[in-house]
Amino acid sequence: MIRRNILKSLVAAASGAGGLGLTQATAGAEGESPVPPLGNYAQAWDPADPAVPGRLGIAPMPDDYFVPGRFAGKTVIVTGCARGMGRGAAWRLAREGANVVGVDWLEAEGRATMEQIAAAGHPTRFVAGDVAEDAICARMVATAVEAFGGLDAALNNAGVMDGVHSGAPIDYATQKDRVFAPIHEATDEYWDAVFRTNVKGVFLSMRHELRQMLAQGRGGAILNVGSIAGLAGLAGNPAYVASKHAVNGITRNAAVDYAPWGIRVNSVNMAATDTPMIARAGALVAAQNAAAGPGPAMGRLKTMSILAYADQARRPATVAEQVSMMVYLLSPESGNMTGATYATDGGWTAF
Repeated sequence: MIRRNILKSLVAAASGAGGLGLTQATAGAEGESPVPPLGNYAQAWDPADPAVPGRLGIAPMPDDYFVPGRFAGKTVIVTGCARGMGRGAAWRLAREGANVVGVDWLEAEGRATMEQIAAAGHPTRFVAGDVAEDAICARMVATAVEAFGGLDAALNNAGVMDGVHSGAPIDYATQKDRVFAPIHEATDEYWDAVFRTNVKGVFLSMRHELRQMLAQGRGGAILNVGSIAGLAGLAGNPAYVASKHAVNGITRNAAVDYAPWGIRVNSVNMAATDTPMIARAGALVAAQNAAAGPGPAMGRLKTMSILAYADQARRPATVAEQVSMMVYLLSPESGNMTGATYATDGGWTAF
């Protein structure tokens, strides 16, 4: 709700000042479809809830909504661009005028995503590799500079929930040592792999991004993708919880250190979102539960956010809903926002 209110107020202000004035007929970039209307805040239950007359659920925003020209002339790095939120963010940033450098260790999928965006008429580059390797992080920034003349913003989105490579098919019996588990059962392989991507990968990405932004002397914005696991506990996945707390810690640290150079650093922390990573985690949890047998199932103490509970279909957040906040925080519109760990979680951490 807050995300939509922010965007609506910005649009209204632009309209009143002779600015964007977004409507259904607003055109995007050359060759793009018109911007779809945001629509209503809520929608009626269908069929109606007999116990609660007039009950409503939050209406999902259009998957292809964008703000024309918001990133015109700016260059943005998106790590983890192949799937899910990274893919959604790369598309929206491009539609809003950004030059996008996508990075992913899923080379075929990441390259396909960036080629599809380029085919729609948007300037892109792709860097294949693992952000936990310093050379890859150096290359992604160098690519932004060589192709587009610099770097204005970065979305450090690449992350994992377990130690199995995200491109590997699920086979719990052979992958058990790298899958999440309570601390007394967790292995070094699982712990090290999660920290390698989620913590070292963010550190290395930021180190190269910040060096470039400092050298340019024109400021910038960095957004790290955290999780509710970085704001609270989450049963059965200690490395993920600890690593996302670390992401939020380095976010706050960087916000303090780089504010004098006009560089803002924030994080977003979502609950369940409709992405391949969440679907994969669900399949692993099911396999783990089947292998382990009955247990206390502490993870079932809380399974839904406020908005999911209030929704008729108990839906998770959509990629578009998460991306809307991401691109806002990366844009110059959010000039007063830094050092914050935004709970983009549908109210999960509110109760």
